[in-house]
Amino acid sequence: MTAKRFQRIQNMDNAEIKKPAEVFFCPKINAENLVKVYRRMGREAKGRVAIKLSTGEAGNPNHLSTDVIKKLVHLVDGTIVECNTAYDGRRCNVADHMQTAAEHGFTAIAEVDIMDAEGDMELPVSNGKHLKVNYVGKNWRNYDFTIVLSHFKGHPMAGFGGALKNVAIGMASSRGKAWIHTAGGSTDVPVDWDNVPPQEDFLESMAEACESVFDKAGDNILFISVANNLSVDCDCVADPEPIKMEDIGILASIDPVALDRVCVDMVYNSPDPGKSHLIERMESRQATHILDYAERLGLGTQDYRITIVGDAE
Repeated sequence: MTAKRFQRIQNMDNAEIKKPAEVFFCPKINAENLVKVYRRMGREAKGRVAIKLSTGEAGNPNHLSTDVIKKLVHLVDGTIVECNTAYDGRRCNVADHMQTAAEHGFTAIAEVDIMDAEGDMELPVSNGKHLKVNYVGKNWRNYDFTIVLSHFKGHPMAGFGGALKNVAIGMASSRGKAWIHTAGGSTDVPVDWDNVPPQEDFLESMAEACESVFDKAGDNILFISVANNLSVDCDCVADPEPIKMEDIGILASIDPVALDRVCVDMVYNSPDPGKSHLIERMESRQATHILDYAERLGLGTQDYRITIVGDAE
């Protein structure tokens, strides 16, 4: 549900507003099931397809497996898209970023486009209290459809990284990342991490950045998350904390808020005692505030129903 649609639901009755979003779930992670979940969504990726994922910092082994994603990438003839980071590392410039993408196997399965290689473009934020504009990689304008293919896991700053973060921080240019991390205070790169705003302001800025992308994309976007390698650290950390809990599965929805909510709930509801490590990370970072705020912006709902997708035959 985009912010533009949100304006149109003001006169709808409460029952319709609270209609739960459908989230598809398959517990077994493999290439065939990823394609099967995508097809069950009923929204076809057409035209020039961008597949937004994290290429992962050099040295981090937890990024999405190319063996799992390549069948879907080839099915939609997709281009893997990324943007440079706002911190020093092996993805803060195009040459190093492309080398890291190659080391992690992504360039072997598809073209990789660093979307802010030649700068960024400005998108308006309709309802932001922190951001009035958002800066995304300029090359995003070259695509007709976006598949947000996320690795759900923990995150040292956001608490967890899922669909919303993959859009907000992932699609932002390097200076756009700085803009979000400082809640609209600065586009200077690298970010002065000792002078960032309160946590709630950061989380709300991520949601506001998402609003600008969803307004631009309309219905030409969908969201798939692979919940595995559930370290408390994200793929941007070169030396992540060890994985403490078992994989969850593949989840997908056209509603990114519901998708992230289900992933979080499945961590809490897991019988695996190792979940405590990830739960502590999320709670210490007020992680679910982004879901509450995104819902208030009209970006989706936290009410959901799960449709189980069986293993591909």
